[in-house]
Amino acid sequence: MSPKGTPTVRPAANFNAAEDGAALRAAMKGFGTDEQAIIDILTARSNAQRQEIARFFTTEYGRDLIEDLKSELGGHFEDVILALVRPPADYLCKELHKAMEGAGTNEHTLIEILCSRSNSEVQDIVTAYERLYDRPLAEHMCSETSGHFRRLLTLIVTGVRSEGAAGVDPGRAREQAEQLWAAGEGKLGTDEEVFNRILAHESFDQLRLIFEEYKNVSGRTIQQAIRDELSGDLKEAIATIVECVQNPAAYFAERLHKAIAGAGTDDETLIRIIVSRSEVDLGDIKVEYERLYEKTLESAVKGECSGDYKRTLLALIGGP
Repeated sequence: MSPKGTPTVRPAANFNAAEDGAALRAAMKGFGTDEQAIIDILTARSNAQRQEIARFFTTEYGRDLIEDLKSELGGHFEDVILALVRPPADYLCKELHKAMEGAGTNEHTLIEILCSRSNSEVQDIVTAYERLYDRPLAEHMCSETSGHFRRLLTLIVTGVRSEGAAGVDPGRAREQAEQLWAAGEGKLGTDEEVFNRILAHESFDQLRLIFEEYKNVSGRTIQQAIRDELSGDLKEAIATIVECVQNPAAYFAERLHKAIAGAGTDDETLIRIIVSRSEVDLGDIKVEYERLYEKTLESAVKGECSGDYKRTLLALIGGP
């Protein structure tokens, strides 16, 4: 996918799962909870280290760390702490499941999780989903979406995307740019199948070349073509793939801004992006956020959140 970004959370040096496990047990035992101790430990460890702490908790105390945290915490503070403690693929599966369960579907969440990730990351999610829900992700998704949008997500989930430098072919990129032009701007109406096929099958590296060639073929950017030729959920999904090929940090900065700006806060999206990108590229997302909105991500979070929830998010962002 994109080159490795700048994380804000890295594995702790001199890590000791037993010490951390004992400190967390002490923070939750007896009368009252030491929330700051929980924040200090869990925001300064990688997810792999948190899994070691959870295993120690089970082995040493015969207890489930997630269940103990649930019984001690509440509100959005509980949400962000549990997001940190779950394995990354399991956490994203829970978010996908929540987006599809009950009345209505949150297509924005499906798009953000599935259209921004590499093939191997998506396959980890697919495997975890069936383990957690005893149902294939593709099957659940097909029952909740329709049309060309469903087709695109199905292609992504079935793992057809090429990966790595082996699939990069500059000559073919020109042909594919011409195919996209002919399917959209070069004809009356739009052939969505061509957009789906190319954007779901090609590696992010190849797509980068195709989008460069598109400017030569059309004289316009692929973004302009998508804006004019596509609509609805498919338009948002294809635009997300394009953004994540060209500048994933800017895409997530925009998603965060939408979650924070306006009336009320979309805490679910705020937590999901900050937690899931903290070990990937949250450092880059912070830079893009400030460039795009002329304020720091820290100050935006401070203005919207409070208490232990705010402290946890700021610790993950790397703010004061």
